[in-house]
Amino acid sequence: MTDHVATLADLVRRPSVNPMGRDVSGPEYLEGRVTDYLVQRLTAAGIPWARQPVAPGRDNVVARLEATVAAADVILWDAHQDTVPVDGMTIEPFVPVVRDGRLHGRGACDVKGGMAAMLTALARLQTSGLPRHATILFSATVNEEFGFSGVRALSRLWQPGGDAIAGDAAARDLVGGRPAAAVVAEPTELGIVTQHKGAVRWRVRIHGRACHSAFPERGLNAIYPAGRAVLAIEKLAGELLDRDPGHACGPPTLSLGTIRGGTGVNLVPDLVVLEIDRRVVPGESPREAREEVIQRIAAAVPDARIEHDEPFLESPGLPEATESALAESLEAACRSNGRSTRRTAARYGTNASILAAAGVPCLVFGPGSIEQAHTADEWIELDQVDAAAEILRGMVSASPLTRAVRARG
Repeated sequence: MTDHVATLADLVRRPSVNPMGRDVSGPEYLEGRVTDYLVQRLTAAGIPWARQPVAPGRDNVVARLEATVAAADVILWDAHQDTVPVDGMTIEPFVPVVRDGRLHGRGACDVKGGMAAMLTALARLQTSGLPRHATILFSATVNEEFGFSGVRALSRLWQPGGDAIAGDAAARDLVGGRPAAAVVAEPTELGIVTQHKGAVRWRVRIHGRACHSAFPERGLNAIYPAGRAVLAIEKLAGELLDRDPGHACGPPTLSLGTIRGGTGVNLVPDLVVLEIDRRVVPGESPREAREEVIQRIAAAVPDARIEHDEPFLESPGLPEATESALAESLEAACRSNGRSTRRTAARYGTNASILAAAGVPCLVFGPGSIEQAHTADEWIELDQVDAAAEILRGMVSASPLTRAVRARG
């Protein structure tokens, strides 16, 4: 089995499911198995690494492969460790199967294929004997799918005060300062995403008063005001589709993701909880977008007791890059690999928005198609994983890209 295939299979067979805010537990949840695999692999390769605790059972991993030329900057390669849940999958999620040039399994496309490409590129850079015109800082971050807490923890490593956070010291020493630029792994079909949407997500709690359903008039049924709130959300969601429809990332959007309420048919429910996802285009304020939703709900349900939790995810989106040296290096590496590529915008969000807000110019790049992410039979084309590894390797070994980044940044 070739290096990129074996690496991807190793990652897929190690579950790293994000609970997505649910009160669930079990051997498939959290990123610890992937974290341990990365530490073992990096140790065996002799590449310096450090763990950065983010939450119980959830550690970032950072590793550093030094440049072999003088005056080289640091380029960050980031890939997240977690996957979405496996509910409704039609294949065995953690049994990697190769068929017709594709590897199937949860996370194969989003984003263990991209992580495998980065790990393979690191190994090839380390052993090829070719010059390395950049120091590569590899980060494997946690909790990208639900809250971006892993990349937020990573970004504080080059900001003042990081040593005061328990567990940051070793990772901070390894990172050594703010990277010059970053490539974030996501399934872009080897395209180069230069801008994408952000999001704000939060829970809404609509209160009532419980009682026996034989005497419903003695209670306040929380489902009824929740229903009116849902209709207000639906109306605003439709309006948003006509707001800035020509934006490269698509229009802003609003979605109601979950609704939970009631404990039994013979009880008047006293609580309904909604989870809301509001996608913002670059330049749009997540806080202002959230406030608009809050006001619409308040107008539709003026007499109900409603609480809006603080957001569990807030991201401003990735603004379009103002410098293109890193993109030009990726494009040149693609051409050397016999691949054409394109610069594009995306409707989804990534760790890149958090890194960009922390002062690191970012691009999003990787193997696989977003159409296969999170699907019931998730898969990725293996030749794209290999091509992505070669493109990343070539980006570092073929030209002094970081000097161009410094000159234009």
